[in-house]
Amino acid sequence: MTVSLASGLDFEDMFDLAPVSLWMEDYSSLKQLFDQWRADGVTDLLAFLKEDPAHLQRCSQSYQVLRVNQYTLDLFKAADQETLKSKLHEVFRGDMLDNIVPELLALWNGQLHFENRSVNYDLQGRRLNVEISARVLPGYEDSWSRVLVSLKDVTAEVRSMQQLQRSEQYARDLFEHSPVSLWVEDFSAVKRLIDEVRNQGISDFRTFLKVHPDFVTRCMQEIHVIDVNQQTLEMFDASSKIELVQNLSQVFRGEMYESFAEQLQDLWNGKLVQQREVVNYSLTGDTLHIHLEFAVMSSHVENWDLVLLSLVDITARKKAEAYLEYLGKHDVLTQLRNRAFYMEELNRLSRKGPWPLSVIAIDMNGLKAVNDEHGHAAGDAMLRRVGEVLAKAVDAPACAARIGGDEFMVLLPATDERGAQAMQERILSLLELNNQFYPGQTIHIAMGVACGQQGASMEAVVHRADQSMYVEKTRFYQTSTLNRRLQ
Repeated sequence: MTVSLASGLDFEDMFDLAPVSLWMEDYSSLKQLFDQWRADGVTDLLAFLKEDPAHLQRCSQSYQVLRVNQYTLDLFKAADQETLKSKLHEVFRGDMLDNIVPELLALWNGQLHFENRSVNYDLQGRRLNVEISARVLPGYEDSWSRVLVSLKDVTAEVRSMQQLQRSEQYARDLFEHSPVSLWVEDFSAVKRLIDEVRNQGISDFRTFLKVHPDFVTRCMQEIHVIDVNQQTLEMFDASSKIELVQNLSQVFRGEMYESFAEQLQDLWNGKLVQQREVVNYSLTGDTLHIHLEFAVMSSHVENWDLVLLSLVDITARKKAEAYLEYLGKHDVLTQLRNRAFYMEELNRLSRKGPWPLSVIAIDMNGLKAVNDEHGHAAGDAMLRRVGEVLAKAVDAPACAARIGGDEFMVLLPATDERGAQAMQERILSLLELNNQFYPGQTIHIAMGVACGQQGASMEAVVHRADQSMYVEKTRFYQTSTLNRRLQ
């Protein structure tokens, strides 16, 4: 069946009833304006329009609306054709002028059909985002006196896109300016490697990693870093994302191998959300203790190609914990082990050895006199010197401890009496050197040695060492000019 459009009535009906905004316009004045500008020597229309805003204004004023359809009247809230035509200045305004530049350039370059997006306003002032499609009708190519323009209202689409862009920007800002280090990574290659191992029939993955340590290294190399935020650059002392990514081998090394192996074990077991403490390194070589949280994004569990990691620097906390642990086991004044550690270590050695176990009991002579005559600061300085001597003389697994005011003990596992006497001589030798370095501030100590074999009572061994030390201490006071009461 053939539809005839021979009569004007048929065309008019179709034009008026079309379910899209249609405009019949006359662009002949625009063509005349273009012809004049060409005659004046204009070759670059875009540069010419930018040169003077009035040129663009003249172009917009040269359009003449001949007729619109009913859909257009409804869209622009116009009562009739004449109302709309008389108020076109309200429809075409604001940023609409900048948006007509692409269509002007298309016509200038000889294109008789163009598509564009622009902005109009209905007669109630509502902003309309419109998608324009225009064509110079056949037979009017030389004059442009009949141009059919269709407008599609895409306001909802544009608003939806703008909302999406705002949401994306909001998410980007949250990521970029987060106060913790954030990494977006692609673990898809790691998943393929793990799947290959599983398909080989491996069931004990932990043993597999021990037998094939290179597998862990390979997995680390297959991780692709997609993005990091600003806090990450600051944490790792990187000037740019490129610098950080190119130097990841400096960041993930040393202890990181063991923690990553545990991470792979969790992934093998299906644990796609993890947290653990790890050690990384900044690009300047500083050790960073990190609390790491790892999550495969829920929409990417099939291939692990989108993984989010957050890293919190807990180095300060770790240092504080280490210092508190140090204080729990060390004497603050002398830096030697304290009484609590000494008692714990003595009990441990009593149970497990190694035997024989020797003990040296040490006591300073004359500390009370120093405190009384020169003050406690002078006495503390001398105690620190004894600590320096013992720290230099005693090496692990032996340990030296300050167990009281001027009382010290040295535990010597796997050491007989001869070895203990050699240690005693070493302490005296180093003390002599120390006294030479501090002339006029001579330190005197009394020492007692005892040795116990396996099964011996360590309490009795320590008591013998104390008694031996007190004998030497008594001998010192008997032969010195110090009064016994100055102990």
